[in-house]
Amino acid sequence: MEEKVIEKEIEQKEKTRHFAEGLNFYKLFWVFFIGCFIGVVIETIVCIIVLRRIESRAGVIYGPFNPVYGFGAVLVTIALDKVKDAKNIWIFLYSMVLGAAFEYICSKFQEIAFGTVSWEYSNLPFNIAGRTSLMYGIAWGILGLFWVKLIYPNLSRFIESIPNKAGFVITWILIGFMVFDMGISTCAAIREEERRNNIKASNAFEEFLDKHYDSEFMRKIYPNAIPRDQKFIKGNV
Repeated sequence: MEEKVIEKEIEQKEKTRHFAEGLNFYKLFWVFFIGCFIGVVIETIVCIIVLRRIESRAGVIYGPFNPVYGFGAVLVTIALDKVKDAKNIWIFLYSMVLGAAFEYICSKFQEIAFGTVSWEYSNLPFNIAGRTSLMYGIAWGILGLFWVKLIYPNLSRFIESIPNKAGFVITWILIGFMVFDMGISTCAAIREEERRNNIKASNAFEEFLDKHYDSEFMRKIYPNAIPRDQKFIKGNV
C-alpha cells in the first residue's frame, strides 16, 4: 500500500515538474540561446561607444547570435555552480582564469578551423599570444561574479516561468534553428577559407555556398574575421 502511494507521489511530481527545472539540458540550452543573443547586444553597444560605428558582431549568418557567448554562458553556469557559495574573491579568481582560458581556446580554434582571428590583444600588457589578456581576464572575473550572484538566478527564474507544453515545443524549434544556423555558417566560413586559398568548388553544395554566401557577403557578416596571415596594426575590440 505504501509503495503504491510513493509511486503515485513520484508520478505526480514528474507530471508537475518543470521542463527546465534544475540544471538540465533544457535549462542549459536556454542559457546558451539567451547568451548568444545578449552577448551580441552588449558587444554591439561597446562597439558603438568605443569605435563609434555599428557593425555586425554576430557569429552566425542568420540572426543576432554568437555561439561563443552562448557556450561561454553554459561553461560559466556549470563551472561556477560548484563554487557559488564560495567567497566572492574565489568566485572572481575562478571566473577570471576560466574566462581567459575559454577566450584563448576559442581564438585558437577559430584560427585552426577557419583560418581567421576575430580579436587580437598583442597591444595590451600581460597578454597571452594576443588571444587573451589580463584586462579581459579581470572583465571575465567581474562578469562571473555578477553571473553567479545576480544574472543567473534571475535568468533561471525567467526560464522556469515558461509554460511546460509551450516550453518543450519552442525549445526544440530553437534547437533545430540553431543547429541549422551554426551548421550553414560553419560550412560557409570553411568555404570562404578555401576561396582565399584559390580552391575551386568541387561539388554542387560548394557551388551553392559560393553563390549565396560569397566573400562580400561573408565580410559583412564577419567584419572582424581577419585572415591569419595578415598582421594586426592594433588589437580588435
